[in-house]
Amino acid sequence: MQVSVETMTGLERRLTVALPSDDIETAVDERLRRLGKTAKLNGFRPGKVPFKVVKKRFEPAVRNEVLGSLINTSYQDAVQQEKLRPAGPPHIEPLAADGEEAEGETGFRFTATFEVYPEFEPVFNDSIQVERPVVEIQDSDVDEMLDNLRKQRSEFVIVERAAADADQVVIDFTGHLDGEAFEGGSAEKAPLVLGSNSMIPGFEAQLVGVVAGDQRTLAVTFPEQYQAEHLAGKEVTFDVLVHEVREASLPELDEALVKSFGIEDGSVDSLRKDIRGNMERELKQRIDTRLKSQVMDGLVDLNPIDVPAALVAEEIGRQREQLMKQMPEGTDAAMLGDELFREQSVRRVRLGLVVGEIIQRRELRAEAPDVRAQIERLASAYQEPQEVVDHYYANPELLRNVEGLVLEEAVTSAVLGAASVVDKPISFKEMMNPPQTEADGTDLETVADTDDQNAGSTGGEADEGPSEGAPGGTPETR
Repeated sequence: MQVSVETMTGLERRLTVALPSDDIETAVDERLRRLGKTAKLNGFRPGKVPFKVVKKRFEPAVRNEVLGSLINTSYQDAVQQEKLRPAGPPHIEPLAADGEEAEGETGFRFTATFEVYPEFEPVFNDSIQVERPVVEIQDSDVDEMLDNLRKQRSEFVIVERAAADADQVVIDFTGHLDGEAFEGGSAEKAPLVLGSNSMIPGFEAQLVGVVAGDQRTLAVTFPEQYQAEHLAGKEVTFDVLVHEVREASLPELDEALVKSFGIEDGSVDSLRKDIRGNMERELKQRIDTRLKSQVMDGLVDLNPIDVPAALVAEEIGRQREQLMKQMPEGTDAAMLGDELFREQSVRRVRLGLVVGEIIQRRELRAEAPDVRAQIERLASAYQEPQEVVDHYYANPELLRNVEGLVLEEAVTSAVLGAASVVDKPISFKEMMNPPQTEADGTDLETVADTDDQNAGSTGGEADEGPSEGAPGGTPETR
């Protein structure tokens, strides 16, 4: 087998492979002889068909089969021989001389065109600027969380006054578009908390000040990106009849209420301790995520490597599939063009390659004790931690996600050791409720998977715990 390699544009490579005719003929002959032992042809007993007859009858099909097999094995051998790392399947073409067939007396020649993984030295240094949040949980933060828990258990009682923000109104409504009622735009005796943003913008605000028995016509405009296309961006009216106005009544913070949150001794102090523990755990997760987000941004900026188009195409497909799951049934995937996902896909693939290269060069491993500690940390957020731990170890995919998370944290730690880190004091509320414009780690959702050499970067998916089928549920004090 003769092999030559040609460097094309960027990461593209083209292998030219020549298979000697002797190898081809030997393989064809062996395959025909094996076939002759089982071939069934009219006029001959099974296994007694003369070789010349078998060859005449089956040689074309056998030759095609043999060439296909030889192309596959010789491609793999050539890739290993030339120490290439394909990033996607090859495009195979028979190679013929001018006016000749690809297969001839000199054998068979073909080309395999494919992309390879980039070869690079990952860079990270003090040019990566990181702000590390420094947060103290104050007693007032715990008080606010305790108030939120009471609000979760509040009951709405009828009042004889005008509705205010945070009140609940019970209403009938009918929506009209161009004077005609539209499907899905009406309800009877529907409870609605004003200020909850449950309805389209402008609807709830126009009900502040209503009293029981009021009838109003509300003029609102559906958002441009509304899921029902026939309503997106349209101006409509709603005829509304108010049946009741209700206000929230908070329960007393007594022993019964405390026990209802799973605190066996019914003590408010025990409840506050449990709340603070949950807040500290969530705060650590949020800080870790923000640090990781800044680290990953820095790695992408410092390593503007070329990325294989095949991997980008795969990532685009994954993102499209994820978005399709959130779209209304019947949505045409063709509406979601590649360009909608390309920029983010390139970034994620690049980040996956950089992180994978750091893991490989530093020989980082997801050691069993670290994986166990990570799973136990995730499970601690649930009412039955051991059940959640068992669920992780029984699910190979979840376990791989945690292993990837452990490796990402190791990479994050390594980069932070070289980065320029500045502490930034921040309140608990600001840390847990950042401005909506802040990405805060969402880009880590899917760091691109690569081959085994770059594996281990799963984007921190496991940080949310088991999303489906996990026992225990989430603690109500979170």
